[in-house]
Amino acid sequence: MAFEFEDISDADFQFMNNFFMNGFESNKLLEHSQKINLPYIDILSNEWYFDGIRMVYSNWDYKKPVELKWHYDIKIELITFIANLKGTAIMGSNTDQKSQILGNYQHNLFYSQPNEIDKGILKFEDLHSSMFIIQFTKDAFLRLTQDANEALNRFGENIMNGKAALLSPANLPLDAMMQNMISNIVNCGYKDGLKKMFLLSKSIEFLVLQAEACNASNEVSCSYIKTNYDKDCIMYARECIMNRLETPPSLSELARIVGINEYKLKRGFKEIFGNTVFGYLSDTRLEIAKNDIIRQKKSISEIASDLGYSSVQHFSHSFKKKFGYSPSKLKS
Repeated sequence: MAFEFEDISDADFQFMNNFFMNGFESNKLLEHSQKINLPYIDILSNEWYFDGIRMVYSNWDYKKPVELKWHYDIKIELITFIANLKGTAIMGSNTDQKSQILGNYQHNLFYSQPNEIDKGILKFEDLHSSMFIIQFTKDAFLRLTQDANEALNRFGENIMNGKAALLSPANLPLDAMMQNMISNIVNCGYKDGLKKMFLLSKSIEFLVLQAEACNASNEVSCSYIKTNYDKDCIMYARECIMNRLETPPSLSELARIVGINEYKLKRGFKEIFGNTVFGYLSDTRLEIAKNDIIRQKKSISEIASDLGYSSVQHFSHSFKKKFGYSPSKLKS
């Protein structure tokens, strides 16, 4: 057994375990969806398997606060990218008293040593959570990241030496582009071989963006964010923006909500995310709009209205300024 939760049927995890433990018979894309309904939790997940890579997008709805007991017995080397989209995740190990915490819209990459049996608990601070995960076998990861940047090269050296490692010492913020990529994967309309090519390209793109984000984070010298409290406030400000894309708070209102002064909010936000508060808001809106247009489920006027733009003209102008072409051209 590679991975399981106590009280959740072994059959629910056999697909994942068989893929990594026994390999796969063909080079075709394998897709697997499952619903797990228990008295205390409902889980819905979509999974994709190809070329030594596993992708999974899952939603967890809790009916009451619970701690899930997990058991981990991996006999092969795996590199795991985790993007926590909603619900602060706390993972505690029975062999390590420290807990790993992934906050809302945070991501990281880690390497797990093989042949180690461990167990512990997983809990979320909210009653709803969602996560996106990409797992690579050692061979697949090293093949894709050969001669990459400094961050990935350093991470790769730890893998080659069999040392457990994180790509970034601190979790990285999930930006609008990554969120848009996840949405594109979940709603991908391609089939068979073309879909496999699409998913492979997105796997590589995630590694590129994450490596660059890690390097940028290491180069940043924080002048305004000096304490963990200040950083938590900035991260909370980002969460408030994401939850109110249609009607965002003013800068002064946002500062009151998160509990720091307006000056520190402006400077600290730019320091952590490399963009102003409203520049970040605009980029996020436009990335979502681009995705909605590609999916062709809404009209341009509906998209503009849903994202809080005062008019279609204002939306079209902002869209063209960011992407270099009009939304109507993308739609056609």
